[in-house]
Amino acid sequence: MCIIKSSEELMSFVKKMDRDNSVLQFPIPGKGKYTLVLQEMDDQSIASDIIANPQLEQMIKESQIEYKKGEGMTTSELLKSISVKDFK
Repeated sequence: MCIIKSSEELMSFVKKMDRDNSVLQFPIPGKGKYTLVLQEMDDQSIASDIIANPQLEQMIKESQIEYKKGEGMTTSELLKSISVKDFK
C-alpha cells in the first residue's frame, strides 16, 4: 500500500498503471482505504489474469459486492471527493 499526499500524486500513480501493475491500494485519512484496479480494454479474458494473480479474484469479488451495495464510486467521483486537507 502506498501513501498518496495529493490528487496530483494519485494521478501520477494511475498514469503508471499497466497490465503488470494493475492494482493500487492507498489510504486517505478520514475517508478509508481504497483499491483501484485497472481494467484494460482488450479481448483477453480476465481469467488468465486471475490465474497469474490469485489475490485479484478475491479483490474482484469484494469490489462486486461493494458495487451491488452502492458503495462504489468512479475515479472522477473519488478525485472530486478529496482535497489537500485530506492528506495532512
